[in-house]
Amino acid sequence: MHSLAPSSGSTPAVLVLEDGRTFTGTSFGARGEVFGEAVFSTGMSGYQETLTDPSYHRQVVVATAPHIGNTGWNDEDDESQRVWVAGYVVRDLARVPSSWRSRRTLSEALAEQGVVGINGVDTRALTRHLRERGSMRVGVSTETLDPEALRERVLTQAQMAGADLVADVTTAEPYVVPARGEKRFTVAAVDLGIKTMTPVRLAERGIEVHVLPATTTLEEIRGRGADGVFFSNGPGDPAAATGPVSLLTEVLDARLPYFGICFGNQIFGRALGLGTTKLKYGHRGINQPVIDRSTGKVEVTAHNHGFAVEAPEGDSAETPWGTVSVSHHCLNDGVVEGLELRDGEGGLRGFSVQYHPEAAAGPHDAAYLFDRFVDVLEAAQEESR
Repeated sequence: MHSLAPSSGSTPAVLVLEDGRTFTGTSFGARGEVFGEAVFSTGMSGYQETLTDPSYHRQVVVATAPHIGNTGWNDEDDESQRVWVAGYVVRDLARVPSSWRSRRTLSEALAEQGVVGINGVDTRALTRHLRERGSMRVGVSTETLDPEALRERVLTQAQMAGADLVADVTTAEPYVVPARGEKRFTVAAVDLGIKTMTPVRLAERGIEVHVLPATTTLEEIRGRGADGVFFSNGPGDPAAATGPVSLLTEVLDARLPYFGICFGNQIFGRALGLGTTKLKYGHRGINQPVIDRSTGKVEVTAHNHGFAVEAPEGDSAETPWGTVSVSHHCLNDGVVEGLELRDGEGGLRGFSVQYHPEAAAGPHDAAYLFDRFVDVLEAAQEESR
C-alpha cells in the first residue's frame, strides 16, 4: 500500500472524500495510498502527541493550524510506540524544524513508519466541508491520481460506526508503571488504546499502575491486588466494544472504584445502561471548553472523540449500582463530557470524563481529576476497614 521511501516533496498527491469532494497537493512522509475516516483537529501544537495517539487509529487527520512540522519530531513526546493515524493532511509543511529537541523532520518520521501525508491542501475549505457534511471516509494517494477511480475505492472501505478496533491497539502483554515516591495504591488500567502519559499521571500520585490487555478478566484484576480500575481512551465505536462493557459491569458488581477517560467514559455509560451516538464531526483539539457542573468551573481541555454518551432524561438515572449523573458538559454544543456514579449514601463510586486530563501537550486544567480518583480510592479503603 505504501513505500518506506520518503516523498521528495514534489510528488503529486490527491485527497478524495466519499462524497466526491477532491483536493490536490504534494505528498510528504511515505508515498502510497491510504484510507480512513476524515476528521479535523484544531490544536495549534502537539502534533506529535496527536499522531501517536491510538485513538486516531484508522483516521486521516486534517490539521486546521496552517503551519505544521515547525518543531520537527523528537524521541520523548510519543504517546505510544508508533504513529496511529492512517494519513495526515496539512496546509503548509515546515521545511526546516526549529526546536533544539528535534531529531528528525515530521516528513522523515512519517516515512519511517509508512504513513502518507499530503501538503498544500486548502485545509480551511476541507474543514468547513467536514463541519457541514460530517466526518466521512476518505482516500489519500500518490498512486491513483484519478479522483473518480480513487473515490470508487473509498466507497468500499468500512465505516467507523460499528467498528471494533480495541484489539488492534491494546497491549499484548501486561506491564507495570511503578509509583513515584511512596506507593499508596494499586490500579488496574485496562488498555483500550492507552496513551503513555496516563499511567505517568497516576504514578505521580503514588499509584502503581498495572496496564492490562483489553481481554483481561476480573479474576486477573483481583489477582494483582487492584484497589481500583481505570479504563483508557481508544478508537472505534463503543457500541461494538461488548467485551469491555461486560468487564466493567463485573467491576461495578465487585464495588471496585472506577475512573475512565474518553473511550472509558463511553464504556462507563454503556455499562450503566446509557446509549452512545456518533457525532457529526466530533471534538478533536486542545482548546475545547468544558464546565464541571459540581464546581461551575470552566476548563480548557484536550479532546479526541467522534462518539458521545447520550444524556439520560434530567441528566441523571438510577442504575443497579447507584445514581448516574452528567458531571461535565461541552460549552460549545452541550455534549456529555463526564459521568459520576454515586451510591445510596451519596458516595462517589466511579466517574469518567470524555476529554483528556493527562494531555501531555496541554492544557492541564483538568489534572485535578487524577486527585479526585485518589480521593475515591482513599474513601473505598476507609470503608473496607
